[in-house]
Amino acid sequence: MPWEFLSPCLIATSAVILVTLEHLFPYEPRQRLFRVGFFTDFFWYTLVQSYVLGLVIKVIIVALGQTKGIFPRHLVSGWPVLLQLAFFWVTHDFYIYWFHRTQHRSRWLWRVHEAHHSGKDVDWLSGSRSHALEILINQTIEYAPILLLGAHPDVALMKGVLDATWGMYIHSNIDVRAGWLQYVLNGPQMHRWHHADELDRRSVNFATKIAVWDWLFRTAWLPQHKPRNYGLWDRSPFPERSGWRGAAFDYFAQSAWAFRAFEVDAMASREVDAMASREVDAMASREVDAKASREVLAATGAPPRGPLRVASLPAQEDHE
Repeated sequence: MPWEFLSPCLIATSAVILVTLEHLFPYEPRQRLFRVGFFTDFFWYTLVQSYVLGLVIKVIIVALGQTKGIFPRHLVSGWPVLLQLAFFWVTHDFYIYWFHRTQHRSRWLWRVHEAHHSGKDVDWLSGSRSHALEILINQTIEYAPILLLGAHPDVALMKGVLDATWGMYIHSNIDVRAGWLQYVLNGPQMHRWHHADELDRRSVNFATKIAVWDWLFRTAWLPQHKPRNYGLWDRSPFPERSGWRGAAFDYFAQSAWAFRAFEVDAMASREVDAMASREVDAMASREVDAKASREVLAATGAPPRGPLRVASLPAQEDHE
């Protein structure tokens, strides 16, 4: 069976298997299949954006292929196909680790990566939410060498199946305990921590397929407990709505959001800080009022009419 037909069949089959496993063995039982942003991620990012960018990237690679004397055209053409696949799988994954890590440290590159971290739920479909510029950069760098270095035509399709399947797997809502294998190959047990909103965005678990990079370069984080929540850090704003308006317009709003002025982020950060400060002040004021009421009752000897309750901020549920 030709890989042109086999590759989409394998990807679709993998998606069905992962969705089934999410239902049977959920990492986060609270998550729903048809969550907020499901249509946006599936229709706009997975189907429309992937198709359009595939055409654009093909044009770029063909244009690069017409250049002369720049690339060693037959560097890998004599290798076995599986060795070619392994070579491009490892070298590209090493590049992605460092590019991904740089995206989290550069405010410019973060702009085209934050969409990927914006979802409040992490599941098999979350990996498809990536800004078009990020995909254009990464997939051009990923697939151009396969053509320009003389790889077998099936290598690109085979690698596409691995990339898509692994991307769905590491984001999946499956309660996997990989044991020692997590030190070699990446899975949801580590990658879900990469999407946790309680960690600073510059911090941990940048590997996509080969977990060795995180352990080798000391960016691995694998605690025993589970993340409490997912999404952008510090309550950072991001355009996402439920209902038909979100389904129709969120993709375009999210794409445009990457080009906002940096001053908008500064204003939003000040608003978040002010909101947090007001919450703390309000809680402290309620505690002072409750203490004063107890002192008055004690001084007058009057019995309290009921138990005094001090309102507080809701505690987050622990997922031990």
